[in-house]
Amino acid sequence: MGGGEVGELVRALDWGATSLGPIETWAQSLRTAVAMTLLSPVPIVLLWGEDGVMIYNDAYSGFAGGRHPRLLGSKVREGWSEVADFNDNVMKVGLAGGTLAYKDQELTLHRYGVPEQVWMNLDYSPVLDEAGHPAGVIAIVVETTERVLAERRLRESEAVARENIERVQLALSAGAIIGTWVWELPTNRFTVDEGFARNFGLDPALGRDGLSLEQVVATVHPDDKPGLIQAIKDVIKRGGSYAHQYRVRRANGHYHWIEANGRVDCAPDGTPLRFPGVLLDMDDTRAVEAERDRANAELRALAETLELRVAERTAELMAAEEALRQSQKMEAVGQLTGGLAHDFNNLLAGISGSLELLQTRMNQGRLTELDRYINAAQGAAKRAAALTHRLLAFSRRQTLDPKPTDVNRLVAGMEDLVRRTIGPEIALEVVGASGLWATLVDPSQLENAVLNLCINARDAMPDGGRITIETANKWLDHHAAKERDLEPGQYLSLCVSDTGMGMTPDVISKAFEPFFTTKPIGQGTGLGLSMIYGFVRQSGGQVRIYSEVGDGTTMCLYLPRHYGPAEGTAAIPDLSEVPRAEQGQTVLIVDDEPTVRMLVTEVLEDLGYTAIEAADGVAGLKVLQSDVRIDLLITDVGLPGGMNGRQMADAGRVVRPGLKVMFITGYAENAVIGNGHLEPGMAVLTKPFVMEAFASRIRDLIAGP
Repeated sequence: MGGGEVGELVRALDWGATSLGPIETWAQSLRTAVAMTLLSPVPIVLLWGEDGVMIYNDAYSGFAGGRHPRLLGSKVREGWSEVADFNDNVMKVGLAGGTLAYKDQELTLHRYGVPEQVWMNLDYSPVLDEAGHPAGVIAIVVETTERVLAERRLRESEAVARENIERVQLALSAGAIIGTWVWELPTNRFTVDEGFARNFGLDPALGRDGLSLEQVVATVHPDDKPGLIQAIKDVIKRGGSYAHQYRVRRANGHYHWIEANGRVDCAPDGTPLRFPGVLLDMDDTRAVEAERDRANAELRALAETLELRVAERTAELMAAEEALRQSQKMEAVGQLTGGLAHDFNNLLAGISGSLELLQTRMNQGRLTELDRYINAAQGAAKRAAALTHRLLAFSRRQTLDPKPTDVNRLVAGMEDLVRRTIGPEIALEVVGASGLWATLVDPSQLENAVLNLCINARDAMPDGGRITIETANKWLDHHAAKERDLEPGQYLSLCVSDTGMGMTPDVISKAFEPFFTTKPIGQGTGLGLSMIYGFVRQSGGQVRIYSEVGDGTTMCLYLPRHYGPAEGTAAIPDLSEVPRAEQGQTVLIVDDEPTVRMLVTEVLEDLGYTAIEAADGVAGLKVLQSDVRIDLLITDVGLPGGMNGRQMADAGRVVRPGLKVMFITGYAENAVIGNGHLEPGMAVLTKPFVMEAFASRIRDLIAGP
């Protein structure tokens, strides 16, 4: 085969490890192509077979650089991985019988381990096998990088030269040329005109006869001299245009800015021959630049001052907004005084009056009427508790007890209650969607929400009308979810519609604000919709109002779908029906209010439990850390002594893992209880509570897992 150094490598390579197989098995067409490649003086690489196995010659090995001889026998896609897509196209076209040609093709190769821009003339042709079918591709690769870069430098130099010529022409027009020079480089003869000599403080006669470079730069400012000398050396070395600004000391002893502008002419072999040029006065230009810099500095200072002024104005605006928010808070308090306080006074009057009459009738021995006063006081207390729950729900600090809920079943279960509440003048229609998804909510809070919506709808129809409760499955895409301020996904909707007077846009915009109501003082607190909004948002859903004046109103709750079966709802049993305690079951009660401890203890003892009391968290924890049997901890959340109920419960669970805990509190401290969600084995009951519900929760909690 011949082929110099690469030919020896080809003969020595173990081709059996490649898809070509041993050399002695090669087809004649492959042998011929390899021989032609190795003997050619131009860089050629043969890419054989579907894999494009590479066989090249000595000339190509120089192009391959640091990748030679690893490329020999490798697949072209792996050998030149950085241009794999380019070579994939070459093989596809070549093996299909086509040809390709590229002139000054730019590619980035890693010939020496680092990215390098190269330019090449590339010609690709198919190589046929014995049957006349394309079996490989032969590539002639001629690198043109040096020529391309040289032409680029020449174009850049010519552009600079044109720019300098234009500047010189402008300078001539403006009278800015103050001298000329000619430097004959082979003889080192530097001649200048009278203007040059005068500006450099030189003898004009010497300028005509010839000067040395040292004499020329003698009056250059010391700070500028090293840069000037280096610039001169650089342009002589490379040839082409030259421009450099520096300061010189004139005859008056002052330094002035000038620009030397010229060109080094070279022989064909690159030897520098002649260096002519002109001097331009740059004082005026520098003065303009200095004025520009001064103006820019003033502008920057103004901008900085403006930022400070904007910051001050923003601070003033934030202070004004804070004052406005405080004013709005005070306005809300005023509205609360007018509505909420009125309702509480009525409720307290009912409770205190009933208790006073109860005591009077007992003193009189008239015991037959006691039930009436007891029921009246209990009813007022329950209404006061519901009002407190509304406040907590609006503030979204209410601890929820979410359960998988069948909303159709829930609505059906309260249909009779709704009918009694809205009265016979208003028709009620319930439309439940078939196959309605379950949702994870607090069922009691959802019942309150539905009842509140129906009451609002009733009040909007004083002359009668129709209320429709409707459920549906909703799949909200990105657009629909964004309109409702929700994440895209599956939701169920619960809508309450009426045929009432409708709402104005202004009323709709304020409907969820706390204490906002369109009813007269004393007839509403403005907390109904606020409570619903807080509950639904805390449940991961959204509330939307659809209404027009005269066309009624639709209030829709959107609740996230729960992927799982819904639970049924159980009625609260009578206290006498609650199962009794098992032998020895003990409950620890921790509350700083003696009355609460007394009531809870009596209920527990009536149910057969052993009750242990503690007045604060420290005392309660001591009991938990003792050997006394404790089946359930009942604790207030807000306790004196530096340890709240949650902290005591957590500490108790360290020594009693799995301790059952019921929190009873007059204020739902979510930050203490756990952001509104409880750990397994924990429950919460908000004061005031019905004793039957309290007893039932105790039994369920102790019996639970």
